[in-house]
Amino acid sequence: MNHKAIRFYLFDKVVIGYCLLMDVLILVLARPLGRFYDEFTFYAGMALIAFVIVRLVDPSRSRLSAFVRLLYPAIMFTFFYRETGHLMFLLHSHFFDAQLTAFEASVFGVNPTLYIDRTLLDPWLTELFSMSYFGYYFIIPVFLIVVFFRRRYEVIANFMAASTLTFFLSYLLFFVYPIEGPRWHFAGQYLHQVTGPVFRPLVEYVIANGAVHGGCMPSTHFGIALVILLYTFRFFRTTAWWLLPIVIGLAIGTVWGRFHYVSDVVVGGFIGAVVTAAVWKLSPLINEIGKSRSSKEVLTRENVS
Repeated sequence: MNHKAIRFYLFDKVVIGYCLLMDVLILVLARPLGRFYDEFTFYAGMALIAFVIVRLVDPSRSRLSAFVRLLYPAIMFTFFYRETGHLMFLLHSHFFDAQLTAFEASVFGVNPTLYIDRTLLDPWLTELFSMSYFGYYFIIPVFLIVVFFRRRYEVIANFMAASTLTFFLSYLLFFVYPIEGPRWHFAGQYLHQVTGPVFRPLVEYVIANGAVHGGCMPSTHFGIALVILLYTFRFFRTTAWWLLPIVIGLAIGTVWGRFHYVSDVVVGGFIGAVVTAAVWKLSPLINEIGKSRSSKEVLTRENVS
């Protein structure tokens, strides 16, 4: 392998840095430490995997190599998310929903999730918003696969920087301000069930089998969906207009479906927007997109460092 082809992109540094930071936090804060051996090993192992991929996979060698080199963080996201559930009370011993709901009641005059339950809940509106919410699970893979097969590798590398930062900043906030969400906090106060014929059961199935208890502040669903929307508007504007109503419906659906508070959505969107703007401003790669340079040339230069 040509040694010059080995580069640490920004997303590599973010993945490895997040893993090392989590291991440091575990060593400093987790007690008794012996109970967190699996979590410490997990983050050390993920850092090692990322480092091995960086060192051994040359993205300019083949499309398969480029696929692995650029998209490996997307495969890791689910595992990182699941691991947050084991460390939800790393800094605190309880959830802060009572504080957050009191704040929202002071702003809106009512808790939005309870207001929806008592006045707006409708099976067909639920289906509409559940369809948008469920669409989140396809947005990331479809975006990445389409962009990859268009050979816009430079866009993927840049998007990965924004998405890893958005995810990991959100995960850290899970620990700083743990929120379990309205479906748990208001479980005894709802008057109606959220029902729908197709998409609501699909969403409930995914949540029941994949969600952790907590991790609601901020909403990574909306944060990452907004990142994808911003990238789509910048590089594939025609498609973005089709994606826009889905992302809006997703934002509403997170609250409508009792998965998040309004504040979770606002903070998630803020993180996604600020991170994306920062990556675009600070990354030299963005300024080179559109110039007469092949994807292979982009991948073999340190453009996203």
